[in-house]
Amino acid sequence: MTGLKKLTTLGAILSTTGGALMAGVFAASLSGSVMADTDLVLSSWLPPRHPVVLNAIKPWAKDIEKVTDGRVTVRVLGKPLGSPPAHFDMARDGVADITYGLHSFSQDDRFTKAEVGQFSFLGDDAIETSKAFYTVYSEDLDAEKDHEGTKVLGLFVHGPGLFHNNQRKIETPEDFSGLKIRVPGGYVASLMESLGATPLFMSSTEVYEKLSRGVIDGATFTYEALTAFNLTDDVKFSMTVPGGIYNTSWFLVMNQGKWDSISADDQAAIESISGMAFAERVGQAWIDADIAAITEIEGAGISLDAAPEPVLDALKASASTLEKNWSDALPEGYDGVAAIARLREISGVDQ
Repeated sequence: MTGLKKLTTLGAILSTTGGALMAGVFAASLSGSVMADTDLVLSSWLPPRHPVVLNAIKPWAKDIEKVTDGRVTVRVLGKPLGSPPAHFDMARDGVADITYGLHSFSQDDRFTKAEVGQFSFLGDDAIETSKAFYTVYSEDLDAEKDHEGTKVLGLFVHGPGLFHNNQRKIETPEDFSGLKIRVPGGYVASLMESLGATPLFMSSTEVYEKLSRGVIDGATFTYEALTAFNLTDDVKFSMTVPGGIYNTSWFLVMNQGKWDSISADDQAAIESISGMAFAERVGQAWIDADIAAITEIEGAGISLDAAPEPVLDALKASASTLEKNWSDALPEGYDGVAAIARLREISGVDQ
């Protein structure tokens, strides 16, 4: 049959009952487009150009479409559907299909065991520390139970946390006294209080206004946060600690009902780029962002100094006490001391 005869025959078929449906199928086959079976909405609260959004969240979302052959797509919203502290509940309750956030933002005890990823001296490599946190929280501390109502797709941490302020260089433990310092909640709030500073809880997006207006004197943050949240003009002194003065633990979760509606094959495909793979992806994003930020911090004239020995000793003493208190308060059956030790061993910290 010649090409002309084929087209003539096809036209006759399309003119009969049901031809419109076949025309639609024919058009779809010509265009090569495939409609997604599941279109998921991801609420994102970090600035749209934050390195974690650009280099971890959005690439991961695009890869979901690839690994499921277009059957599952993810739309990363330019504006969040709620406040940063509300994001876990938003996923659990179906306000958004997928969310991410800090465990400490919840400001209650539902994620107490996640604090294993928030302590001092956990690691300087965001990839290795994120992988260690994912492993220990999942295997030793029952992360799935803590995130009930959602499917856990990622557990991770950022790079080593620093102490930033605009009042004075920290040279002795007494220099912390009286400083009003932003904290993300959790362990570091107790740490700052034990050192004599006044911890004030606020989400990352609030810090610029509070710092520029003098409501706070500084913040516990990473390197990259100073550039991501435009803080370099309002910080004069930054103090580093081997392994980080603190860290923050993060989740990436999907509403359980939405997850259950996805086919087993597509679930497996999504899991292949989530979990440990996502810990590596987001860890690399933070490493790259920290490296770039250090150049900007130095260019801004901010004093970037290692903690002096007396300060480091005071930090270690407070950290040891807080770690024991946390471990002692865990529900029966969980060994917090062993979990912290395993996390540090995996991340390669020499304590």
